[in-house]
Amino acid sequence: MTSPEIRREQDFLDELHRFADLPDDVCFGRLDHADGRSVHIGRAGVFRDDEPLLLDWRAPAARPFYTATAASPEGVIRRRRITTRGRTVLAVDDELLGDGEVDGVTGDAALLQAVTAARGDRMRTVVTTLRAEQDAVIRSDHAGVLVIDGGPGTGKTAVALHRVAHLLYRRPHLAARGVLVVGPNRLFLDYIGQVLPGLGEDRVVTTTVDRLLPGIAPDRAEPAEVAELKGRAVLAEVLADAVRSYVRGGEVEVEFEGHRLVVDTAEAVRRARRAGLPHGPAGSVFHREVVDALVRALARRMEAVVLSDDGEALDGGRADGGLGAADVRALEAVGFVVDPDDLGPRPVLDDDDLADLRAALLASADVRAAVAEVWPDLTPTRVLDDLYADPSRARGLSPAERDALRRSPGGWTAADVPLLDEAAALVGAGPDRSGASFAEHTAGRSLAQRAADRSGGSFAERAAADPGWAFGHVVVDEAQELSPMAWRAVLRRCPSRSLTVVGDLDQGGRARSWDEVLGPHVGDRWRRTRLTVTYRTPAEVVAAAAAVLDVEPPTAIRSTGVRPWRKQSTDLPADVAAWAATEARHEGRFAVVAPEHLVPELAAALPDDRFRALTPRQVKGLEFDSVLVVDPAAILAEPRDLYVAMTRTTHRLGLLHPGPPPEQIVDLPELSPASAPPPCPARG
Repeated sequence: MTSPEIRREQDFLDELHRFADLPDDVCFGRLDHADGRSVHIGRAGVFRDDEPLLLDWRAPAARPFYTATAASPEGVIRRRRITTRGRTVLAVDDELLGDGEVDGVTGDAALLQAVTAARGDRMRTVVTTLRAEQDAVIRSDHAGVLVIDGGPGTGKTAVALHRVAHLLYRRPHLAARGVLVVGPNRLFLDYIGQVLPGLGEDRVVTTTVDRLLPGIAPDRAEPAEVAELKGRAVLAEVLADAVRSYVRGGEVEVEFEGHRLVVDTAEAVRRARRAGLPHGPAGSVFHREVVDALVRALARRMEAVVLSDDGEALDGGRADGGLGAADVRALEAVGFVVDPDDLGPRPVLDDDDLADLRAALLASADVRAAVAEVWPDLTPTRVLDDLYADPSRARGLSPAERDALRRSPGGWTAADVPLLDEAAALVGAGPDRSGASFAEHTAGRSLAQRAADRSGGSFAERAAADPGWAFGHVVVDEAQELSPMAWRAVLRRCPSRSLTVVGDLDQGGRARSWDEVLGPHVGDRWRRTRLTVTYRTPAEVVAAAAAVLDVEPPTAIRSTGVRPWRKQSTDLPADVAAWAATEARHEGRFAVVAPEHLVPELAAALPDDRFRALTPRQVKGLEFDSVLVVDPAAILAEPRDLYVAMTRTTHRLGLLHPGPPPEQIVDLPELSPASAPPPCPARG
C-alpha cells in the first residue's frame, strides 16, 4: 500500500500543480454588502488562518456575485467585476444594485466585452461573467445524470465544465477519483483543455470515444453505414454470444502419475456460468471445478487399490475403501489376516493428501491444456477478429448486416473501440491481455506501478493509462453523437453514474429525445435543463441558421448589424484566399468549413495558422471570429451539419456556393462574382 508520507507528498505536488495552472486573473470580482462587509471573489480560495483573503467562486457565499439583482439584491449593494492582466488592473465594472439593474444582460460591460473579444486557441473560462440561468445549472444538486441542452452559442460546454469544478469543490470524494471528459474530436478537447485547470481543477482526463482504451489507436477506415451498425445496442448481445460460443462442453481426459482420468465437464461449466463472472475469471472457476472432479476420481482410484506385503498392487475393494466378502477371500488366499475393522469404510487419503493432490493437479500443465480445450483463454482482439472473419454467429443481425461485418484482420476503426471495450468487459481482460481481469490489472498497478507513477506523472497521466480506472464524474460533450455501444463504454468508467451530459439534438445524432439516448443505460436517473440564451452567436446569424432547420432557435443577446452573405464562386480556392486576406487584417481565429473532399485544397489557400479548414464534424463545439462555409449544397446532405457550420461564428458569416444557392440560403444578401468579401466592421 502507498505510505502516508508518499500520499502527503503527492497531495502537496497536486496542490502545487493546481495553483501553477491558475491563470493570472485569479481575482476577478468583489461584493460589497449592505452591512459593510466586502469580499473578493476568485478562481480559488486563499485563507489567512480562518479569514478568507479570496473567496472561491464556488463557495455558497460567492453565489450572489452571479445571482443578485436589483429586485433581489441578496444583501449586496455593489458588484464589482475586475479585469486584470498579470498584476495590473485594466478595468473595473461596477453595478449598483440598490438603484436598479438593467435587466438580463443588456448594459453588462464585462459580458459584452467577453463575448465580442477575439477568439484565442483555447476556450476561456466564463467564471467572471456567468449569468443567473447558467449559475443555476452549475450549482444544481442533482446527484445523477444532468443533461445540459441548448442551441448553438448558449454556453453548454462552458457551463458543464464550471459545473464539474463546482461538484468537485462540494464533493471532494469525486475529486479523489478524478473527472473524465469525453469530446467529439481532439481539436475540441485541445480547445477546452485549460478550462478546468483555470478553475483550479487538474484531476481531469480528456479523451474521445475512439481513444478510451490505452494502447488502441484506430488506423482503419470503414463506410458510415458499417460504423452505424457496429454502434447498435444489439452488438452487445452478439459479442456476449460470441464469447459464450468458445466454451465447448464434453469430457476432460488427462494422464496424471500413471493414472488415466476422465471427467465430464457439464456440471463444472454450469457452476462457472452461475458465478456471473467475465469469461477469464469464470475460466478460473471452471479450472478449479474440473480439478476438484479429478481429485475425486483420483481418490476413488487410489483407494480402490490394495497393496500386498511386498508392495504388489491387488485390485479389489470398494470405492469407499471397505472390503466385501470376495475381497476377504482373495486376501486370505494370499496369506492376509483380515481384521473385522477392515470390512467397513476405510479412507486411505486424509485431508492433507487430498490438498496435495489438488495442488499438484492445479499446477499440472497437462491439466491446464485439457481445460483450455473446453474453456479457452481469450483476448478482446481475438474475439472481434474471429467475429469479423466469421460473422455467421452474429445472431440478431440480418444476412446483409452479417456480410457488412465481414473483414480480414489488421487494424481497427473508430467504431471498433467500443466493441473492443465490450469484449474486454466480457472477457475480463485489457485489449491485449488474456487471463487478467480489469480488477486484477488495477490491483497489480496499485502495489507497484502506481507508487512509481506518483513521482513520474500527473494524476491525469496515471488515470489515462489505467484501463480499469473508475472516475468520480464524467462529462460527455456532443452527447447526441454517441452510439449505444459508445455509451456502454463510457458508463463502464463511471460506476456511480455521476455524469454531466452536454448536447443539442438539433445538431446531430439519430435520437429524437434524451430518454431515447439515456433511458436504456440509466433508466429515469437523469434530469434535463435547457439554456435558452445564446451569448456567442449574433442575432443575424441565428436568423440565417434557423432557416436551415425547422427548430426553435435560442434567443440572441446581441446584434452586430452585419447580415451573413453569400456568393456564387467559379474558383473556390481563389475566393477563399480573397476572404482570408480580408480577415487576416484583424485579430482572432477563422475557419473555412467545407465537405471533406475540398478541405485539403482549401487549406492550401489559407495564409497562416490562425485559419483552419475543417469539416462540419470537426468544427463541432468550436467557435471562431469569422466563418466561411463552402459548398453548402453538398453539406446539406445532412441538414444539421450546415446548421452547425453556420453557427460557429461570433461575428461574421459568409457562404460560397459553386452552383445555384440552396433554397435555405437564397434570401441572404448576394455579392457579385467579382466583388471582394465585405470589410470587417468594428467590434462591439
